[in-house]
This record gives sequence, C-alpha cells and structure tokens, in this order.
Amino acid sequence: MRTIRLYITLIFGLFTVVLIAAPRLTVVAVVDGMTAENLAILRPYWQQGGLRTLSEEAFQTTITYPHLVYGGNETTATLMTGVTPERHGYTMDTYFLRRDRKIHAMLEDETVHGIGTKLQISPKALLSPTMTDRMRLHYPNAKIYAVGISPETTVILAGHAANACCWIDAETRQWVASAAYSEGLTSAAFEQNKSDRIAALAARQWTPRMDILTYTAPTPLERKKGFAYEVNQVLPLSPEANTLVIELALAIQQTEKLGTDATPDMLMLQLNTLSPKAETDQIASAEQEDIYLRLNQDLGFLMEQLDRRIGHTNYQILVVGRPMLGTSAQTMSDIHMPILPFNADRAAALTGTYLMALYGHERWVDGAYGQSIYLNRTLIEQKRLNLETIQRQVANFLMDFEGVQIAMPSYEAMRYPLLSTTLSKKHTGDVVFLLQPGFRLMQDEKRIGDRVIDDAPASPLLFWSGTLRPMPQNQLDATNVADLITEY
Repeated sequence: MRTIRLYITLIFGLFTVVLIAAPRLTVVAVVDGMTAENLAILRPYWQQGGLRTLSEEAFQTTITYPHLVYGGNETTATLMTGVTPERHGYTMDTYFLRRDRKIHAMLEDETVHGIGTKLQISPKALLSPTMTDRMRLHYPNAKIYAVGISPETTVILAGHAANACCWIDAETRQWVASAAYSEGLTSAAFEQNKSDRIAALAARQWTPRMDILTYTAPTPLERKKGFAYEVNQVLPLSPEANTLVIELALAIQQTEKLGTDATPDMLMLQLNTLSPKAETDQIASAEQEDIYLRLNQDLGFLMEQLDRRIGHTNYQILVVGRPMLGTSAQTMSDIHMPILPFNADRAAALTGTYLMALYGHERWVDGAYGQSIYLNRTLIEQKRLNLETIQRQVANFLMDFEGVQIAMPSYEAMRYPLLSTTLSKKHTGDVVFLLQPGFRLMQDEKRIGDRVIDDAPASPLLFWSGTLRPMPQNQLDATNVADLITEY
C-alpha cells in the first residue's frame, strides 16, 4: 500500500486535510568536492540545467560534521547512516590491523568475490544501518540501486540492503560490481559493457567547452594554452565519469521500472567535481569549473528524463557535497599560515626508542596509523608490565612533539568530545593524539589518511521534492541527512 503523508493547511480560516502521496523514487547524489562557495560563484553562469533548477527550487543549507574529517569515506558513512564513526565504525578508508601489523582497506572482505574485478569488498564493516537499509526495512519490495565512480563510495551508498551496486573500473573500462548484493551486476550495466559504452566515452578528448577566457578562474597556463586531457588517462576525474553514472542510473530506472509502482524506490549516485590537477575543493582552474558546468547539464538531463518517465511529482532529489581536499597548502601559505607535516611513522619510531630506554631493547611499538600509536600488547603482557602505565608514559612523551595538541590513552580519548565521535573502538590504538591546526598528518611520507585542512569543513545540501512536504527549520549537521530521506 502506497504511503500517504498527512498535511493540515489553513485556508480561509478553516482547516483542510490534504492527503499527499510519498515520492515513488528518491535519488541521492553524493558529489565529491562540491562546495557551497563554488555553487554560489557559478550560479550566474547557469541559464538552465540541474544545478540551476536546484538552486532556484530546492531547500538549501550547509552541513557540518561532528567528527574529524580526513577527506575519505568517513563522511559518506556518516551521511548515509546518520551517526558518527564511533557508531558506524568507518573511521578512515584504511585501518591498521594488529594481527599482521599491516594497513588494510576498511571494506575488504575475503568472503565475497568481485564481478568483473579482483576487488573483494562489501559493506560488512559498516556497523550501523544506512538510509537504504531503512528503506528496505519499511518497504521489503523496494528496488534500490547504487551507481558510482569509486568502489568504496558506491558500496557505502548501497548499504547492506541494495539490490545491486555498480562502479567504473578505470582500467578495464567496464562496469563492475560486488557479489555481496543479490543481483550482482545489473542487466543495464551488462548491456553497457557489451556495447563498450565506457570505452567509447573514455576515447574522447576533454577540452574546454567555452573560450578559455570566459571561465572565472583559469590558471596562467590555461590562459595561454587551455587544457586538454585524454579521458582514458583521467577517467575517474573527468566530466565523462559523471555522464556515465547518470546514463547508467537512467538505464537502471528504465529497465527495473523504478518509480512506476506504489512502492518507493531509491537510486544512489556518486558524482565528482574534482579535476586531475585539483589541490583544493575550491575552484582554482578552468578544468575544475568545466566539470561543474557539465555536471549541471547531466543533472538537468536526469531531471528531464524523470519528469518524462514517471512525472514531476513522483520523485525527489537530494544532492550533497562531501569535503575531499579542503583548502590547499599554497592558499594557506599565501595568508602566512603554512601547513606543516606531522609524520606518524617517525613518531612511532621515536616512541619505540623511548620505551627501549625505559624497558629494554625490544619491539615495544607495533606501529602507528591515523592518530593512534599501537603498542605491542603481547610483549607487555609477557613482561608483566602495566599497560595503562605505559600508555600514560607514551601520551606524556607525545605531548612534547611539535604539532601535537593533546595525547592520551585510548580509554581517556573516548571521553574527549571531538575524538569520541571520531574514533571507533575496533580500530583505535593504545594512545591517541590530536594535531594542532596547521599540521598535516603524514604516513610513510605520503598523505595517506590525510585530514582535510579545514577544521570544520561544511558541505552544501540541496533537497528538491516534486511532492509537497515539510522541510527542516533548524540548522543541520551530517547526522541529520539520512532522516530527510527516511521520514516515512
């Protein structure tokens, strides 16, 4: 039975009961790197298109995250589940495993196989239900599909209960999937693979769609030479990636008849606004602006097709950006706030040397990852030493490091407001530290699990519904987004 929402309106002093059906199809698009500032800058240049329509007709706000942001899918997980990493368990894209002292992908799952890919991933690591899971609980017969550019983001969008999810394999130029979902590779994706649709778009050259001087922020080099890419070389960070996601989403809608019966359905999409040379989420080049312009067209095409196929009042769209790169180090340096590196591996090595001086020449530290130091608990037990004492000693030692704002044993970190929402008990080390503003976390001399420079990054949210429905009156944070969709 189709859900009916009840609204009471006041007309000529009389209360009138209005029965309005819930949308048959919900589209959720998470857009990598999209910022409210970029949307405001480009709005005057959009005469039409999806972002133009949303900017005029959608409920709009910006959301913040009540936990540390590293530029990975911890933000996607929070958006989808409505809870923070301490509960959904996805703290970073990778984690340190004590058993083998190696770094593992958060979603790796050796019990499932990939379809068209060797990658073995599933949503098993997500400990909380996502908005797709809630939809499945309310409507067991709902049709739920996720389409994306990267595997991790797409799987998180799909949640545990989607029919299928598909993402672009940039090497094979094919749609691939995880067997963790009952339908595997959708028939629509299979047909596009047969026709080599991804390869056809990847064979194109990406050049400016307008005169280079009409862009708002071309670099000096772009002013002289424009920009040109072989899409094959930059497929995940090209406008064609967004086009492919929208095309497959519409093909799935048509093949699976999403939004055409009384049971609400869902389409979950990952889109992108970051260009190959982007060093910041803010538009700093013509190529990044070009992606926005083409994304505007793609979203406009999506809405036009849904209008035609299922009707203007039968669907709703939520578009939300997620922070990826933050503010660039060069921008911060220009305002005399340089970004300094903090090497977690060096901190772990020095900690090991410090403990050797105290307790003897043994391997006292298993490693470091993110903002945690992992002690060798097996050795500590064998030596019959007090773990809490060593944790306290290491925390005090780390406090002397340049860039460390606070360090504490993990059992105390769970009581520290910002860390308590950021850390997951399953993946947290023995000693946790928080960096001062202006320091960038490094791992093996690389920006792995790097925190976005901005202390409190904000994301734009646009929510459009063809059906009359109440909109939030209060400021939202990332944990409120799932409730916008799952209010049934």
